[in-house]
Amino acid sequence: MTTIAHAHARPSALARVRLRRDYLLSALIVLPSVVAVGVFVYGFIGWTAYVAMSGWNSFLPDLSFVGLRNFTELFQTPRFQIDLRNTLVFTVTFLIGCLGVGLLLAVLLDQRIWGEGLFRNVYLFPMSVSFIVSGTAWQWLLNPSTGVNLLFEAAGLDRLKSPWFTDPTIAIYSVVLAAVWQMSGFTMAMYLAGLRGIPDELREAAHVDGASEWQLYRHIILPMLNPITLSAVIVLGHISLKIFDLVFAMTGSGPAFSTDVPGIFMFETTFRGNRFAEGAAIALVMLLMVAVVVIPYLVWSTRAEREG
Repeated sequence: MTTIAHAHARPSALARVRLRRDYLLSALIVLPSVVAVGVFVYGFIGWTAYVAMSGWNSFLPDLSFVGLRNFTELFQTPRFQIDLRNTLVFTVTFLIGCLGVGLLLAVLLDQRIWGEGLFRNVYLFPMSVSFIVSGTAWQWLLNPSTGVNLLFEAAGLDRLKSPWFTDPTIAIYSVVLAAVWQMSGFTMAMYLAGLRGIPDELREAAHVDGASEWQLYRHIILPMLNPITLSAVIVLGHISLKIFDLVFAMTGSGPAFSTDVPGIFMFETTFRGNRFAEGAAIALVMLLMVAVVVIPYLVWSTRAEREG
């Protein structure tokens, strides 16, 4: 009996040793990534928050604690108030444009048209271009003295000519046009994948019941695409809230700060004005805006996975 007990105990002990070894190996593999994220992400966020509550607003470091003074002064700055309004306008119009154009392209491609692969690649191509390159190209295209205005003039369509980003009242929409061109392919790909996942039997059953094509999309297909729409809104929303390179390359701050965004304000405040505490405060506000969009989605998706 003792021999049998030892025989059973030995594999159990070996199994525990192997399990501990596997845990240790896994921890050693993951540890560098955990340390890197802790230092270079959360550590720098903490440092930014600390600088934002300091008096470091000159070239010489001054880490004396001033509390929320930089934030109160920031929200009282007229330029930052304009930036928040521009961000709101840009985000809303950018989301509507990308979702609308992306859904339309996806529905057209879902008809199994000839050359679908070619069209899909053409629609996705702008995503492979960096925002800097895209902004530079659109800056030339929408320049009032060059680009599309010359085409309109040559075609006898002078009524379509526009001052584009040189007019403060419509400048932000010129930037939205470039952003929608670049990112609508992303929403197209997401919607197309969702449409291809809807069974053909469901469509056929709806037609048998007498539903028109409009009723099919309105009452069946579009509601089934709601999770995809939510995911696209989260991704595009966080891009729009921290946009910098496209606007900087295309228009900069624009006339009368008409295309100015917090990212540009932060860059100029920090690296051109040497007002590091104010720049850190702007960065922290941008981080909080993105967190307001992303965190509720992460909580919702985590709960959905657990319930599923």
